[in-house]
Amino acid sequence: MSAVVPYRELALDVADVRYEHGPDSVRRSGVAAGRTFEFGWDRSAVYPGTTRRFWVHVPAGYDPAAPARLIVFQDGWWYLDPAAEMRAAIVLDNLVHQGDIPMTIGLFVDPGRLGETTNRNVEYDAFDERYCSFLTDEIIPQVSARFSIERSGWAICGGSSGGNCAFTAAWLRPDRFDRAICFLSSFVQMPGGNPYPELIPAVPRKPLRLFLQAGHRDLHWNEPGDNWLAGNLRVAAALAESGYDFRLVLGDGGHNPNHGGVLLPDALRWLWRPRNAPDAVE
Repeated sequence: MSAVVPYRELALDVADVRYEHGPDSVRRSGVAAGRTFEFGWDRSAVYPGTTRRFWVHVPAGYDPAAPARLIVFQDGWWYLDPAAEMRAAIVLDNLVHQGDIPMTIGLFVDPGRLGETTNRNVEYDAFDERYCSFLTDEIIPQVSARFSIERSGWAICGGSSGGNCAFTAAWLRPDRFDRAICFLSSFVQMPGGNPYPELIPAVPRKPLRLFLQAGHRDLHWNEPGDNWLAGNLRVAAALAESGYDFRLVLGDGGHNPNHGGVLLPDALRWLWRPRNAPDAVE
């Protein structure tokens, strides 16, 4: 049966477009709010000297006897803030309540700081396993000590440099992170350049499920170098040609989190859909 998509007028001015949030991005009547717990971390062995905050959001109905799914969000507060674009805790509460996704605990991790300097690009843009080790060895054990979560099959989500980070975590550690959401990823600013268009088809297909979003007017969209739109399209093309279970959504507008925030509920539904769904790649 074909899916029916409502008609929407195509925006002609794509430089300044704002998408409206859907009902799953706002507090809904009859949906109990989950609980959010805040933590600090200043003892990192992977990123010595850094300090940061992280939050754990547990939707209502969580049962410690049944291990929950886990999703990690980079730029933690940007994704948690109920007044911002992502509103991820609200989205998790709504989708879990409706049975659209399994019970899923959200882990929201801010980038580290060295005094007044952010360590964001060092952590998020690097093509190595340091950030994976930081999560698996330092942060997630603090979550699993307090809440019952599955030992693997985790998801990870981020935007811009956080999108690079999410993709790299899944790529390097599919044994832990086998699902990723990458909004407006800044692949072109990775040190050494974007490795994925050549790397993806050069190795056996990995057991990953990847949701990508790109913007028609992302940074340098019509320039020959450092083209953020083209970088995302090249990664998507490599995934398509290599038979990956992935989805690419193109939107209008520039480099801002609005479209990704609007897409987040459907991205999570797609991410957690059954393995035997019609468009799933086994």
